[in-house]
Amino acid sequence: MRLLVTRPQPQASDWVDQLRQHGIDAAALPLIAIEGPADPLPVQALWHELNDTKLLMFVSPSAVDWFFRLRPVELRWPAHTWAAAPGPGTARALCEIGASSGLTSEHIMSPPEDADQFDSETLWPVLQPLDWQGQTVVIISGGDRQDARGRAWLSEQLRAHGATVKTLLTYQRGPAHWTPEQTALAQTASQSPEQHLWLLSSSEAIDHLTTHLRPRQRWDTAMALVTHPRIAERAREAGFGRIISCRPTLAAVVSTLRSIE
Repeated sequence: MRLLVTRPQPQASDWVDQLRQHGIDAAALPLIAIEGPADPLPVQALWHELNDTKLLMFVSPSAVDWFFRLRPVELRWPAHTWAAAPGPGTARALCEIGASSGLTSEHIMSPPEDADQFDSETLWPVLQPLDWQGQTVVIISGGDRQDARGRAWLSEQLRAHGATVKTLLTYQRGPAHWTPEQTALAQTASQSPEQHLWLLSSSEAIDHLTTHLRPRQRWDTAMALVTHPRIAERAREAGFGRIISCRPTLAAVVSTLRSIE
């Protein structure tokens, strides 16, 4: 069975490389394309305001990438400002990309790597013990609906504890632009659904797949491996015939694949 990794690039290729090291037949088939913000000035302006900001919560590695890519070269990350991530992938991106700007691992907050889920709800117990009264928090995201419910819920918790919460869009998301080879791979998956498994890590990705990329395909014979209950819900709505859930880690994906072989 071939696993189709649908994360945006370069995350998809990174996952494929790691999965192949575990003997998994995997191929990258991104469903989302990532581009920079239409207007970079608000991102650059926030860099000038970091000294007055308690926390920046980054929703994804793409949020990290574009926020630091648009950093004014003369500015560095303040030692008293925290960064938060909903999961280990975003936390690693903060460590790797933020290091040259002065961000250290000691100032990155995220759920433990053995958490059942990686989302805003799991992040909140890590953030809750801090004093948020009168503090400013900025949620760094993209122009999409990905995990919108979770972000809204987290904002409510922070405001209830006295924080001022703002949002900033650092990138844009849209349907992926497939190469001829990727289009052929999707066609093969539709013709042989029993030999392919779609790894879905975004509800929005499912929308792009069923609305823009494969609008006429039936999904009742397709199989999906999903990494969050909200994604499972959307996959059911889209008509996927078999839905398998697992934790959103590489090890969990490998273990789940071996259990269904």
